[in-house]
Amino acid sequence: MFTQLDPPLPVLVLDKGQGLAFAVIDYGVEHNLIWVTALDRSGEIWCAPNPKVRMQGNWTMGRSKDAALQPAPEEAVSQ
Repeated sequence: MFTQLDPPLPVLVLDKGQGLAFAVIDYGVEHNLIWVTALDRSGEIWCAPNPKVRMQGNWTMGRSKDAALQPAPEEAVSQ
């Protein structure tokens, strides 16, 4: 099942960087959700498995940034 997210969600894709998830693909109970994400820095579109995706911090919602998670360095994003 393909679900378009409206509005898109700001996420961090580990090892790729920050971006907006604009869709989710669900292949069923035996698979991870796949987050279709447009990366902020490079504009690339990546389909990232659920364990690699984190919500960005949101002060208003009380969700702080995880200090252990940092956006990917710029050179890693461009590869």
